[in-house]
Amino acid sequence: MSGHSKWSTIKREKGAKDAKRGAVFTRIGNQIAIAARSGSDPTMNSTLALAIEKAKQANMPNANIQRAIDRVNDKNAAVLEEITYEGMGPGGVGIIVETATDNKNRTFPEVRNALVKNGGRVADAGSVMFQFDRKGVIRVAATGEDALLTVLDAGAEDAVEEDGELIIYTDQKDLAKVRTAIIEAGLEVKEAELQYVAKNSIDIDDSEQATKIFKVLDALDDLDDVVNVHTNANITADI
Repeated sequence: MSGHSKWSTIKREKGAKDAKRGAVFTRIGNQIAIAARSGSDPTMNSTLALAIEKAKQANMPNANIQRAIDRVNDKNAAVLEEITYEGMGPGGVGIIVETATDNKNRTFPEVRNALVKNGGRVADAGSVMFQFDRKGVIRVAATGEDALLTVLDAGAEDAVEEDGELIIYTDQKDLAKVRTAIIEAGLEVKEAELQYVAKNSIDIDDSEQATKIFKVLDALDDLDDVVNVHTNANITADI
């Protein structure tokens, strides 16, 4: 499975810093509010359960979580839309930007400007998406053959060792089920979410090019309405 790279690690580190500032609460709250449309009981709505778990990992207060869930019944709350944009970054790498917004007339110009000002551009719909698969991605605090066999027995499609942990890939419909099976097998799940995973990565081993790509990815990730940023750039260069 391709597509997991240094950008994934940097996003996690950046997310931890954002969580300390509370900057991440708005975007997770939006994810919870959207997920709650399919049911406000997390025991019956696996997407909501995963969003709540993500919120707790970011130390989001329970009151904020409940307020986000309650938005589904609040007639005065702004209506949120999930909109995905496609872009091309420096060197022709593909970028997918997931957003949750109450004003797409604000969000699209912000995404476009972040791309254009940093050497990228907005791409036509479908021109980047076909290079990715929608997959469940689970991070597990374990390595070794026994752990690998355990996650495969739990229903994982594939798994790779990276930075002292296992990165597990599932069919998008099986994410919650596989996550539960892994936990029941006694392994620690550090993160579980749906991602766009590149079918084939573009290797970037030039430091200057890598710096340019990180700059556009960071600019996109800093936007308030952006939920997640994915790329097919496999950045191995030191920067």
